[in-house]
Amino acid sequence: MSRTKRWSPLAFIGVVGIVFSACGTAASPTPSASTAASAPAASESAAVSSAPFTGTSYPDTAVDCAKKPTGYTGEFSQIKAVDRYTVEFDLCAPDVAFLAKLAFATNGIQDSDWLAKHAPDKSYVKTANGTGPYKFQEWVSGDHITLVANPDYWGKDKPIAQTLIFKWADTAEKRLQDLEAGPTTADGIDNVAPDDFASVEANSALQLIKRDAFTILYLGFNVDKAPWNNEKVRQAIAMGIDRKRINDTFNPPGSTVADYFTPCNVAGGCEGDPWYSYDKAAAIKGLKDANFDFSKTYDLYFRPKVRGYFPNPPGVAQDIQAQFKDLGIDLKVHTEDNATYLGNSSKGQYSLFLLGWGGDYPDMTDFVDYHFGTGANGAFGKKFDDITALLTQGASELDATKRLDIYKQANNLIREHVPMIPLNHAASATAYQADVTGAQASPLGNDAFWVVKPGDRTQLIFEQNAETSGLYCGDESDGDSLRNCEQIYDPLYTYAIGKTDVIPNLATECKPNTDGTKWTCTLQQGVKFHDGADLDANDVVTTFAVQWDAKHALHVGNLGTFDYFPALFGGFLNPPAS
Repeated sequence: MSRTKRWSPLAFIGVVGIVFSACGTAASPTPSASTAASAPAASESAAVSSAPFTGTSYPDTAVDCAKKPTGYTGEFSQIKAVDRYTVEFDLCAPDVAFLAKLAFATNGIQDSDWLAKHAPDKSYVKTANGTGPYKFQEWVSGDHITLVANPDYWGKDKPIAQTLIFKWADTAEKRLQDLEAGPTTADGIDNVAPDDFASVEANSALQLIKRDAFTILYLGFNVDKAPWNNEKVRQAIAMGIDRKRINDTFNPPGSTVADYFTPCNVAGGCEGDPWYSYDKAAAIKGLKDANFDFSKTYDLYFRPKVRGYFPNPPGVAQDIQAQFKDLGIDLKVHTEDNATYLGNSSKGQYSLFLLGWGGDYPDMTDFVDYHFGTGANGAFGKKFDDITALLTQGASELDATKRLDIYKQANNLIREHVPMIPLNHAASATAYQADVTGAQASPLGNDAFWVVKPGDRTQLIFEQNAETSGLYCGDESDGDSLRNCEQIYDPLYTYAIGKTDVIPNLATECKPNTDGTKWTCTLQQGVKFHDGADLDANDVVTTFAVQWDAKHALHVGNLGTFDYFPALFGGFLNPPAS
């Protein structure tokens, strides 16, 4: 779909005021229980629903929003299973993008008992148990993941292909070769190389599906590490990078130079002053004025994995190295492991690094809060209090005009502090066999494979950029892993197929109270997990609680960073020490 219009998730502005309310009393890391009669269930689950239901709350005593526990910066106060099919989220302030956040892949609902069994030994990293259209069958390390159609899928769009196989190849050339070899090798591939767009379009056996540029590639600084801990140095470097050269050399048509961190088709994305213009002479002067040490060699880190925002990682890394050399700075380029790069960067291990972002939902909070807000990880080092204060305010501001002004100020401060240099908003594309129908190139990267028909075949093979890092996506942040999880797990809300509209999913609806600090969600009835367990409100509570509370017994994950939850919802309960 075209993303020429700006989108703002203010759907409930007419019923939600801007009154802030305090939320309960002191926090506790243990859940409470209450017994409630369940509502009448669908016929297929009547026997289960007639049994008494004991709902849990987390924590057992709500966080006092007026006096938060030390170190807690999050927006949640408490999550409650009101009855078998009703969940209540109590917030400390309105969240304009709350439904869009619920829809994200990390919030796919997990079965409570299954989590308790598989989290302690991390076995859920290599297997899965969701409610989605596909069930996990096998993961052959280094080769493929196989999913099979869920015959009991509750949704209206039943899976068409009976088998879905995810393969991977780390170069666009190899992926295209596999696609050209025919459907026994690949029905579809991700991230066609920019130079191959024309050849795919000219091949009658194939089809190219373009993905709009809802991305950002940036050069990041850890502002705690010398010499990048000098703001004047970072500002000088910002003037010394020719971003247009990078965009024109490495990106496909439809890509643009990034004058702001957030794409302009998000409301607030391009408020404020544009990024520094390229001025090599001014950059060198700025470095000298800041007493920069040109005698040393500095480190630049990147991962070779191709992403929609980063079609040629080695080429861009080499170009950045050459541009620094033009400024009189020597860089040593380090190629890092794909599997550990995101975890290491989130812990602040890289002083100067290339990374990027593909939009998860169309709101400012997805771009700026994740990277610069109170819940952001440690990639850029210390947070800037003036930025975080504005972002916290913007996330809960229901007046659209006031919200734009807040983001104008925040964008200007990001430009002033330079925790990173925004390089490009890159477009990308998927490619498929010509007889494949229903394929997408979602701007959010969340393609729905269950509606894809692979010609007259019953098996769909999709080749992605790299091996999946894990299938417990509460603790994953890589797009390939999230794509896999989206076929297996269902969140409460979801995004319309191939679009950015937020629609009900496992919840039939979620309604806010008048001031936006309480959301009540009603669940679909009769939904079963792949292992046969029934979905209920306690599963929703547990799914969110284990991500929210860093001291929860099941807060284990893959690498254990759980980057998305604090970025989406402001912070961990019982946050780990920095």
